[in-house]
Amino acid sequence: MAVYKLTYFNFPALAEPIRFLLSYLEIDFEDVRFEREQWPSIKPTMPFGKVPILEIDGKVLNQSAAISRYLSKKAGLAGSDEWESLLIDIAVDNVNDLRQAIALQVFDSNEESKAEKYVTLINETIPLYMNKFENTVVENDGYFVNGKLSLADIHFVAIIDFLSFLAKVDLLEGRPNLQAHKNKIFDIPQIKSWIAKRPAFSMKL
Repeated sequence: MAVYKLTYFNFPALAEPIRFLLSYLEIDFEDVRFEREQWPSIKPTMPFGKVPILEIDGKVLNQSAAISRYLSKKAGLAGSDEWESLLIDIAVDNVNDLRQAIALQVFDSNEESKAEKYVTLINETIPLYMNKFENTVVENDGYFVNGKLSLADIHFVAIIDFLSFLAKVDLLEGRPNLQAHKNKIFDIPQIKSWIAKRPAFSMKL
């Protein structure tokens, strides 16, 4: 049996979709976490100086999106044909665009531009994306693509709470279909088991 080891900061972000997918696949994995103050000493040991990394039988893999696609294929969540796979990739990338917009604001070191970005984020960017996502799950019978569970659903629910934390606003408030979507994914037995045992994250902004 293959040995899996995931290394990342002690918070969800880029690693959580991988943790969700490994849990969905019922793959036991070593969940190695470190605090932000440890990063300077760890960074030089990482491929391209970035995390997460997933080690499978000692083989080191980087790039979280590629890892997620690989695991989603193993789980049968990557699409039944090329077109469906394309739609799933588009949905995941749309979610990542929102994540990147939030991250650019949160980690802006210039307080003036950071404040300006937050106004845009709250009044324009978040409503644009989240309302479209709300409509998407309505149009797809409670999922992101073609009325069935896919990587897009796992990816979205794995990071949405963390995005709400970063943005300092409940991104699901007033969006009942997305809330129902999240609850449905969280109720998948393997996912539910992971959520029950995962450690609380620690992060200071």
